[in-house]
Amino acid sequence: MTELGIGIGWRPEIAEAVEALPGVDWVEVVAENICADHLPDSLTRLRERGVTVVPHGVSLGLGGADRPDPARLAALGEKAVALGAPLVTEHIAFVRAGGPLTASPLLEAGHLLPVPRTRDALDVLCENVRIAQDALPVPLALENIAALIAWPGEELTEGQFLAELVERTGVRLLIDVANLHTNHVNRGEDPAKALAELPVEAIAYVHVAGGVERDGVWHDTHAHPVPGAVLDVLADLASRVSPPGVLLERDDDFPPAEELATELTVIRQTVAAGGTARPRGARPSVRASRRAPLLIGAGARVSGGPMPGAPAGQDLAQEPASVIEPVSVPVQAPAPVHESAPRDGARQRVGLAQAALLSALVAGTPAPEGFDSRRLGVQSRALAAKRAGVVAKVAPELPEILGKGFRPAFLAYARTRPMTGGYRRDALDFAEHLLLADRPEDPAARRRLTEWWQDRSGTRPPGRALRFARAARHALARR
Repeated sequence: MTELGIGIGWRPEIAEAVEALPGVDWVEVVAENICADHLPDSLTRLRERGVTVVPHGVSLGLGGADRPDPARLAALGEKAVALGAPLVTEHIAFVRAGGPLTASPLLEAGHLLPVPRTRDALDVLCENVRIAQDALPVPLALENIAALIAWPGEELTEGQFLAELVERTGVRLLIDVANLHTNHVNRGEDPAKALAELPVEAIAYVHVAGGVERDGVWHDTHAHPVPGAVLDVLADLASRVSPPGVLLERDDDFPPAEELATELTVIRQTVAAGGTARPRGARPSVRASRRAPLLIGAGARVSGGPMPGAPAGQDLAQEPASVIEPVSVPVQAPAPVHESAPRDGARQRVGLAQAALLSALVAGTPAPEGFDSRRLGVQSRALAAKRAGVVAKVAPELPEILGKGFRPAFLAYARTRPMTGGYRRDALDFAEHLLLADRPEDPAARRRLTEWWQDRSGTRPPGRALRFARAARHALARR
């Protein structure tokens, strides 16, 4: 397993600071925020200095009922090769639900949502993981997620769920200690119990992040300093195993570089202190020499064949030696088919349950039986707030045009308009929604919004007859 060291999440807003921070051994980048054929200059400079870059995906939805999208897998693989990454990471979550499997509208969450810890969901997840491992050119590690809500009728603890996932697929784990703390506050789950139950030797690396508690609910914001409670969970983990890598995540409200450097120092000290507390004879993490041969884990593609989605003739074996960092990963024998294939109807049962939950969160339908309706309301508002924030980032002209009216207008729109595409599509749909209603009231602002919408949609703005027809259609759909 690759020894990574202490790292930080690379974000465009802090790119210069990350390059200048002392003691940064590696960085992680959100895979969906980069293009394989046009890497940011900052990442290129870091790679030239020998800093490892790991792509971290957020959109595969491997915990969803549908099989992974081949195009998304191909894109993630291309970025791993472009970055020379020793592995890629994703989440144990679902991010969309509905569609043909459930004969219902396809809905996007715009967020990582927890899968039920049931046998059905585990069967589906294991098959999806194997599909991803077969498609990706480097090993895969999966992250446990934070959750505001809990599924009724769960059959396994988080530690048991992760342990069986590793046993059946050979996948590596990305353990987020901040998420373990979040689930402790929000769901009453003991981080120490989860760490005791999961196979710590399968850990590829660890995430550390900050959050904030409001009205008894912990929000994993990635926009606050790392609290002592999260560092305590990190120390507990480090007392059990030597993590190959630990990474600080920060996604918003970025502090000065000096504060980031201080947090990295505290993280390094916490890991070192945990190591001194580790009992003699405790199993250390698997170390790998950078000169070791490339041994691909269970299900991963061996170099010598074309990468999925790569141009014809492009072959991993023909890439320069520096492109793929050598990494030794133990090969695990595949599980028997009957252990990894979902049982009859499992995908549909999982799909129906996830579609009902997501619809309640983003479309205002009744809460599914067994869920805490108050907690669902908290999650629903959090999803809408995040959606508004991301739309403001991908389309900064909208807050500029609408001013203080942007956020309330968007939240009102989001209550009845679930996201069915990406955030850029969402921004266009929101602008069209306002224009259909002859808003904003200020003619100059409405003219600017019309021009913005037309420039990005490539079509003429809707006329009065079309606006009336669409408004009537939307009104009927809400009944």
